[in-house]
Amino acid sequence: MARTRVLRLAPVLALVLACAIPLAANAAPRQGQSTGVAISTLESGVLADINAIRRQHGLSTLRLSAPLTAAARQHSTSMAFKGYFSHSSADGSSFALRLRHYYATTRYRNWAIGENLVWASPDLDPAEALRLWMNSPPHRANLLSSDYREIGISAVHVAAAPGVYGGNEVTIITTDFGSRG
Repeated sequence: MARTRVLRLAPVLALVLACAIPLAANAAPRQGQSTGVAISTLESGVLADINAIRRQHGLSTLRLSAPLTAAARQHSTSMAFKGYFSHSSADGSSFALRLRHYYATTRYRNWAIGENLVWASPDLDPAEALRLWMNSPPHRANLLSSDYREIGISAVHVAAAPGVYGGNEVTIITTDFGSRG
């Protein structure tokens, strides 16, 4: 789980990183507007379960963001095919740098991001992903943060993932959280 917040106050830029998490790009659609993002049944289930948990805790639901989803897909795919599991990118750069390519910080006074990752072999369903995250304080904090307004979700399934996955069949889920204002 990672969290990043950028606050712009005049020319001052403050960056605070708690855990490890990615960024995303482009402006989010207005509430009620279609995002134009196609997501799988697993990804849709994760979104529904996250929003159900948020509603149970009196929080607003998260809107699906095309830029954050693109960031999540890139990261899940990279981890699956390069055999690593980390909030950092394959080249060792921070998730904040990776997300900045997708989820622009310019024109915004406030910017916050976070990320949750989970993997299982061979498969993972939304309920299990949410159970694992809710039992981890940093991941739970991302799920229940009132700071976030948008989310990107990616679930990647690979028949034989290298590296830390030991050549096994795996499912990797990345959720990237964000807010700009």
